[in-house]
Amino acid sequence: MYLRMGRASDVNPLRVLHVIARRRKPGGAMHQDLFLPSSKELNEESMHELETCRMQLLRDMSDRLHPRTGNRTYEVAQQSAAEFNRHSKPEIIAKTLNEWDSDRYLEKVVIGEDVLKLNLRKAHYNLHFPIRRGEFNIHNNIGGSLFSVLTDLQIIWEFVLFKMMSILSKDISRYKAVLVVPDIYNRIHLGEYMTLLLKRIGFGSCFIVQDHVSATFGAGLGYACVVDVGDQKTSVSCVEDGISHPQTRVRFDYGGGDVSQVLYWLLKKCNFPYQEYDEQNLMDTWLLQHLKENYGHFFEGTMNNIEKRFVVHQPCTEKRIYTFRSFDEFNVAPLSLFYIELLTVTGANKALPKTQKLSSLQPHPEDCFDAEYLRETGRRNKETLEHVSIEAAADNPDDEIGTDGLEQEHRNNDWDYWLQPNGQLVGLEQAIVQSVEPSEELKRKMYGCILIVGGGLKFSGLRRWLQQKLSEKIPAAYRSEQCIIISPKDIDSEITSWRGAAIMSCLESASELWLSESEWTQYGWRVLREKTVFLW
Repeated sequence: MYLRMGRASDVNPLRVLHVIARRRKPGGAMHQDLFLPSSKELNEESMHELETCRMQLLRDMSDRLHPRTGNRTYEVAQQSAAEFNRHSKPEIIAKTLNEWDSDRYLEKVVIGEDVLKLNLRKAHYNLHFPIRRGEFNIHNNIGGSLFSVLTDLQIIWEFVLFKMMSILSKDISRYKAVLVVPDIYNRIHLGEYMTLLLKRIGFGSCFIVQDHVSATFGAGLGYACVVDVGDQKTSVSCVEDGISHPQTRVRFDYGGGDVSQVLYWLLKKCNFPYQEYDEQNLMDTWLLQHLKENYGHFFEGTMNNIEKRFVVHQPCTEKRIYTFRSFDEFNVAPLSLFYIELLTVTGANKALPKTQKLSSLQPHPEDCFDAEYLRETGRRNKETLEHVSIEAAADNPDDEIGTDGLEQEHRNNDWDYWLQPNGQLVGLEQAIVQSVEPSEELKRKMYGCILIVGGGLKFSGLRRWLQQKLSEKIPAAYRSEQCIIISPKDIDSEITSWRGAAIMSCLESASELWLSESEWTQYGWRVLREKTVFLW
């Protein structure tokens, strides 16, 4: 959801909402991406399953807190909160209307947080988030082509470089760039990124690093099981000595945005007083995000009727203060990443997981050394290789090791490996276990160093809760060695990967990684294959 960009010498990067609004031509087609994942219309069966999961979760929590009167205590407190909210009215503290930023309506494009100042219902703008769920936001509507997405990225990134960072466009060729990409990547998209950075924007050179590898550098760790929870996606993999093991990688299409939608569903059930909430309204969804970030937690002992206040000051409306009570909503919503049934609200609980595709499944015509090319040339040269003994090849122990590795990778890349028997995705703690378990050599290391990064799981009490959930899953021999790292060296978990990329760019060994514009133009995919710091 956010773009983080900065110089390697900066303490913190700039954080910019990764969105662009384009003014529509008269009569042009309309398209507006939502700030949060869209909520689903729930049928009776889905609603029943969702409510059953919620009630069971709350009863279990209440029984642990109040063993004798747990259920009764829960029901009384819930009814009390709902009754208070039903009669809660907003307090008007300023009758002066805050106007929309009409000057923005004269601009062809609006970028970042300035988009929130637009009245999208009246202004003729299309809204685009170029990155969704960790990938290019390619779709069949207006602005959904690969070319459109890359153009949006170029405009946003150049705005940050030239306007916010005050870099002169004529000097951009003197700068180098490090691009942090997802650990599960599309090879074709990596090539598009290189063209964007080197040829369209004009950097002098650049290199690409996976986000999980970069996170270990930022945390100063030689190895870790990296858990990255963002707004749109959650990914897990095991990293050792700068290599993210392909068979341990998985990405799920759920994150902090889905937690926000679960939170709103819970708030509605307790008569949330802000009845005008609209998920199509960016400022409303922005407000919901802030409520989640300010009040969300993993502490079971704080399920109380606590009054909370928030301010609504949208353009063309009076400034109002709302007061409401919550009981368990801000505790249950973050738990949706562990109790996946709650994600039925957005449908993310049944979205297929993403695993790293073999290079043979991502052929590219410009890559003259990919698996498809080698397979075709191998067929043409078959007659010249007939003298090679098949028996000798079968006796080669290296071939046997390679085959075992492929079988293991195929098993972990199977969707069923990451699904529960009912077809839903596994919870976050189970995903960590299943990422680590296949590798006997890595178990002790990875269970002893679990690194949490990203901004989607920044709730108090996370370390204790995750440790408790993992203790129920992992073998007894590894439980005492658990170490969960959330803010390494007091670095915000949101910028751990960015900090790692900044550190890598300053290393003496990085001189071998830089890929210049002339090299990319002359050699293309061949040099990218040779210089990437991860297995191609």
